[in-house]
Amino acid sequence: MTDDPKSQRGYRVANTFVPARPLEPALYLVATPIGNLGDITLRALETLSGADVLACEDTRVTRVLLDRYGIVNRPYAYHEHNADEAGPRLLAALEQGKSVALVSDAGTPLVSDPGYRLGQMALEAGHKVVPIPGASAPLAALVGSGMPSDAFMFAGFLPAKDKGRRDRLAELAKVPATLIFFESPHRIGATVTAAAEVLGGTRRAVVCRELTKTFEEFRRGTLEELAAFYDEQKTVKGEIVLLIAPPEAEEAPGALEVDAMLRQLASQMPASKAAAEAARATGLAKKDLYQRLLDLKGEAGEGA
Repeated sequence: MTDDPKSQRGYRVANTFVPARPLEPALYLVATPIGNLGDITLRALETLSGADVLACEDTRVTRVLLDRYGIVNRPYAYHEHNADEAGPRLLAALEQGKSVALVSDAGTPLVSDPGYRLGQMALEAGHKVVPIPGASAPLAALVGSGMPSDAFMFAGFLPAKDKGRRDRLAELAKVPATLIFFESPHRIGATVTAAAEVLGGTRRAVVCRELTKTFEEFRRGTLEELAAFYDEQKTVKGEIVLLIAPPEAEEAPGALEVDAMLRQLASQMPASKAAAEAARATGLAKKDLYQRLLDLKGEAGEGA
C-alpha cells in the first residue's frame, strides 16, 4: 500500500537525517502531538518513517507532521466513514507480514476515535499490537489542572442532548475520582450548567482549552462559577477538556445517629431487613448493624 522507496525513509531532527529501520510485522498505535509538534517522541518518528503502511484519520493533518520531520512515508486515510473498506485492507497488509502504523489527528489512537475497531480486529486475527506512547490530552489536562490524580476516570464525550447529558452526569455523580471529559466549544456552556445543577454548584472543576498550543488556558472554579462565565461568552474557540473534582467524602454517621436509624427502621420492618436498609444508608456492615439492633432491643427489655 505504499509507493515510497525505502531507501528514502527516515526522519530529520536538528538538521540530521536518521535512516529508518525495518519494523517487525505488527499494528503500531502511535501517539502524535495534540498541538505543539515538538511533543513527538523519537520512537514515534522512527515508527512513522519505517512502517510499511501508515494509516491516519486525515492525511492533510498527518502530512503537516510528516513534513515537519522530513518523513516521506505516504499516509492512507482510515476513519469512521471508510473503516469498513479501509480496515480489511490494513488487516490484509498485516497478514502479508507488513508493519502498519496508525495515528489519529492528535493524541493517542483508540482514545475516542475509530482506531479502536482496527485494534480489536487485529488482536482477534492474532496480530501483534504495539503501543507507541506519547501525547495524551486527558493526561495533559489532568496534570496541569491541579485536580486529584490518585484516581481519575476518562468518560469521553457526554451526550449532545440535554436529557442524555444530565442522565450520564447523574450516573457518574458518586464516582470517587476526578472525571475527565472531551467537549466541543459550542456545548461547553450547556455542559457546565448541567453539571452544576446535577452535581452541585460548589463542586470544583477546570476547563482546559487549546492544550500545548499558543493560547493554552486553564480556567478553574466551581461549576457554578464556570457556568456563569461560559454563559456570558459569545463564542468559545478551540479544543476543550473538562475536569470535575471527585465528590466530597461524606462523614460517617455517629453512633447516636445509627442507633436512632435502627430503632426507626425496626419499628417498620423485621430486624434483618432493618439492618440491611441501614447498611445501604450508612455503608456500615449489615452483620454489625444487626448485632447492634439486637443489643438495643436487649437494652430496651432491661430498662422495662
